[in-house]
Amino acid sequence: MLLGKISRKLCSLKQLPWSSDSRSFWGWLNAVFNKVDRERIRAVGADRAASEWLLRCGATVRYHGQERWQKDYNNLPTGPLDKYKIQAIDATNSCIMNIGFDHLEGLLHVEKIKLCQCHYLEDGCLERLSQLENLRESLLEMEIISCGNITDQGIITLRHLRNLKYLLLSDLPGVKEKEKIVQAFQLALPSLNLQLNLK
Repeated sequence: MLLGKISRKLCSLKQLPWSSDSRSFWGWLNAVFNKVDRERIRAVGADRAASEWLLRCGATVRYHGQERWQKDYNNLPTGPLDKYKIQAIDATNSCIMNIGFDHLEGLLHVEKIKLCQCHYLEDGCLERLSQLENLRESLLEMEIISCGNITDQGIITLRHLRNLKYLLLSDLPGVKEKEKIVQAFQLALPSLNLQLNLK
């Protein structure tokens, strides 16, 4: 119960201005929150372990067949391990980072991912995400908004998500070659609804 409250408080505190020493501390703490525990995944299953990771980092999840978003780490559902399958992820203002993306390996039902104001998100995260065969099959919608470390290189890798139907790219200052991105997606995913709000 205490861990959920602490992680939410810490994720909100990291948005305050700090000295470089403080930034190092928050980076270290966020890396701890993102660390993959393979034994935990084996013990509770991919969906439960990924839920714990995402909520610990300040994200929310919605399970298949449910309308309500799961926001509270302390109120994660209990019961049979295979009952709750993640269908949607909203990582707005979360501290998810590259080392945590291995949590997504066993998720088979994720249809939507929203990445908004994720300060630790880098091209490697998108590349890792697009390499996962399960997400290539299941992912239908994706939004990437105000993630300052994302560049053209990371966005282009998303063309491997072969069933993607909708992609929103907004406020991404690192993305410079819009025409190249449009061409890449038109070639790889001709039925994709690509929405660009880029300068």
